[in-house]
Amino acid sequence: MTFSDLTSQEENQLYTLDKQYEGEEGECLQVAGKRVTPILLAEAMRTLPIEKRKTVLLYYFFDKSDVEIAELLEIPRSTVQYRRTSSFKRLKRFLEEHADDWDD
Repeated sequence: MTFSDLTSQEENQLYTLDKQYEGEEGECLQVAGKRVTPILLAEAMRTLPIEKRKTVLLYYFFDKSDVEIAELLEIPRSTVQYRRTSSFKRLKRFLEEHADDWDD
């Protein structure tokens, strides 16, 4: 599956999410006592390899199950689980390390 395989509704959701966080300074999360803005989260997502980014997007933004993602990407469900959990760890580490760099 590639991004070109997304339906127009799914493409619009991605575009909307991207535009929503572009230049947004309002809401933020607190992680380990550090401020995490939507811009920082978007930057963290860009650090993921494309196959892991697809998995994270499908799971968290499109509410697809591991089984559904496995079918879409034509990979084993265990690979989906690995990509998702390893991506979460990588994102968490990035956010913890860079939160102060992005705190304006």
